[in-house]
Amino acid sequence: MNDFPIDIDSLETTSLTKAQLADLLYERIGLSKRESKDIVDAFFELIVRRLIDGESVRISGFGNFQVRTKGARPGRNPRTGEVIPIEARKVVTFHASNKLKEQVQQS
Repeated sequence: MNDFPIDIDSLETTSLTKAQLADLLYERIGLSKRESKDIVDAFFELIVRRLIDGESVRISGFGNFQVRTKGARPGRNPRTGEVIPIEARKVVTFHASNKLKEQVQQS
């Protein structure tokens, strides 16, 4: 399925961290640890910058990240029931590609 299979059982946590990604680059490709960390940091910084600039980020075979503006709306404090205004804000959304969805369904 891919050229660099990742042994999921070897990961210590249930989430994949930037440090683990850098370690995988170090182990699988042979980059130095510093280069690996710099590549991972640069990758995520590029995504963040594009989203801040209002652009969508599409990673082929993985999915799309987009910034969406949510309008102001009334909210409610669940403890007291008091109505609290929620201000308009920007949120990042992710939509998985069909290829990713298929792979998850097959596993």
